[in-house]
Amino acid sequence: MEVTFTGDSVIDGGDGGGVSKSLAVIACTAMAILYVAILYAPTLILRLPPPDSFQSHLIRRFICAAISSVTSLIACSLILPIQWGKSHLSGVYGIRLDHIWQAVVFPLTLTSLMYAGTFILKLLLLLDSGQEDGGNGRSLSLDSIKNVVHEFIESVSSMASDISAWRNFFVAPLTEELVFRACMIPLLLCGGFNTYTVVFLCPISFSLAHLNHLLEYAQRSGSWLKALTIVGFQVGYTVIFGSYASFLFIRTGHLTAPLVAHIFCNYFGIPVIISRRTGMVTVASVAGLLGFIWFLFPLTSPNLYTATTDNCMCWHRYCSWS
Repeated sequence: MEVTFTGDSVIDGGDGGGVSKSLAVIACTAMAILYVAILYAPTLILRLPPPDSFQSHLIRRFICAAISSVTSLIACSLILPIQWGKSHLSGVYGIRLDHIWQAVVFPLTLTSLMYAGTFILKLLLLLDSGQEDGGNGRSLSLDSIKNVVHEFIESVSSMASDISAWRNFFVAPLTEELVFRACMIPLLLCGGFNTYTVVFLCPISFSLAHLNHLLEYAQRSGSWLKALTIVGFQVGYTVIFGSYASFLFIRTGHLTAPLVAHIFCNYFGIPVIISRRTGMVTVASVAGLLGFIWFLFPLTSPNLYTATTDNCMCWHRYCSWS
């Protein structure tokens, strides 16, 4: 499937590419609503009976998310100023195989700096476990390493049959990045929005899409206040992560970059910043944050992820963002 751009090549961050701002915003809003609303379509619209198990419930949601993603991709291709011709349509969405190792290694390295405190805490817990083993007459280092390797292998092997793991580490990251990054960002960029406006605007719809968990949390906890607190924190966190993921996508032009960062963050959860256990965690967190800021632009330099920045289209904003 190949396309070519029918508008002007991108010159600076303020130029549009044949898509009006209002149309771009309306399309993005519709995609966000569809992504959430379709999850409830089987029971509310199709009148299907409720799933008889948690696995059936998630499989049904996987199908809905896939339909939503494909619909958004098709709609985006119809709205953007492109036609069949000289370049692959997948490149519009950042779906590329070139520079793949850079799109995996550099974003993971950058993201891991924010988890320096988490890694230090896990290391201290590992050392404590080793010391307890040593007190029982076993080798501190050897047994600790064996336990870590064994637990890691078990966790990885169990993921293949864990439906929740498929949701957290594959379906949710993939479909969310396709809709909220690969589709929405090209529309907003070609709509003429400023780069940083897109970086901070796009995550709003991404975070609001998580409001559908409010009723679920309220039913679980029995308290709307507690549910609002949880969802409010989740929305705030997704705005921050969404901005970072949008930054990665625009800077690299590679969907793999925000995708691997998304999976990484889903796996490790909220970074540990402060621990009552020791001040080393806080020191590591601050050092990691400073390292993150220092390497943010160097490790996302467009030259690392693409062979050329000539003849760029309106969705290739990295060409004018050195």
